[in-house]
Amino acid sequence: MIGTVAAAFAIGSKTDLVGLVQAEEAVIQEENFVLLRATPLLNDYEESEDVDYTEGMLVSDDSIDDDLALNGSSVDDSFQSIGFVSALDIDDILTSTEAVTIEEQASSAVELGYTVTAYSNAVMMYTTGRVNVRDGAGTDYERLATLSWSTPVSVTGETDNGWYQIDYDDSSAYVSAEYVQESVPATPYIFVGDSRTVQMEAAVGTGNNVWISKVGQGYSWFKKQIDLISQNAGNGTKVIINMGVNDLANASKYAKLINSYMDIWTEQGITVYYAAVTPVNDGINVTNAQIETFNATMQSSLDSRITWIDGYSYLKNVGFSSSDGLHYNNSTYKTLYNFYMSTIEGSI
Repeated sequence: MIGTVAAAFAIGSKTDLVGLVQAEEAVIQEENFVLLRATPLLNDYEESEDVDYTEGMLVSDDSIDDDLALNGSSVDDSFQSIGFVSALDIDDILTSTEAVTIEEQASSAVELGYTVTAYSNAVMMYTTGRVNVRDGAGTDYERLATLSWSTPVSVTGETDNGWYQIDYDDSSAYVSAEYVQESVPATPYIFVGDSRTVQMEAAVGTGNNVWISKVGQGYSWFKKQIDLISQNAGNGTKVIINMGVNDLANASKYAKLINSYMDIWTEQGITVYYAAVTPVNDGINVTNAQIETFNATMQSSLDSRITWIDGYSYLKNVGFSSSDGLHYNNSTYKTLYNFYMSTIEGSI
């Protein structure tokens, strides 16, 4: 075909098309050209605003009927022709009503502030806590939903600013990579204790946590249950132990037993906290003086890898409500639980 410039090329931008024609101008400067496009049939190109500028080819207008080149009629079932006489006419043909060009796509990436690298195959991952699903990779984008801990998500790509692209509701959405991992996440918290721990769970709810607790128990029961910590924990689990109010004379036994497990727990990736025995009201068979002695012995005897949570001093300062002098009301349990969480989160 005489004067063929290109065949079946993809038009990405005006620059691409102008450069394509200009590269051939030394040879075919005086020749007229026709752009063939795979578009629906149009009777009058100049009056249409819906021309598809996606694909086409430049050929010499010698190779097609002049009438076809001038009126934009179909050359065959796949192409229609649009006439122009030189590269100078390209700006008139490629107008602002074109489909999004490569240039516009590039500027769109700049406006978004991130780029996405797509995976060849989706990867199943899991949330490590409550995480928001957003319609863009950033906290400024609209929140579409909130996923709970250990929710499986199909990850289809990642951004250059720390987010994962996921399949969500038959579309694409984004979650922060900080809260997603490939393995099933470990239990976030394990609480171990006696009746006070039982009642705290009732006040705040089980959530995603494991509660190993029983009313009226002490050291002998704890020794039988301690292996449940390793069985329910995993890398990243935080364990809060609050034993002692029922047998305050056993502080040294508690410390020795817990210390003997620290190498195992550390290897598992478990972080251990001991929550001090909290205060009581006067007039019952347990005194605050006894509690203070127990707490002091525990704090000085525990392995240095164990973090002490001083709930005793905290409740002494903020106050507490108890109907029987030993157990608290729901409000106090919630206050104490929040103190535990703020102490733990501040130490991570």
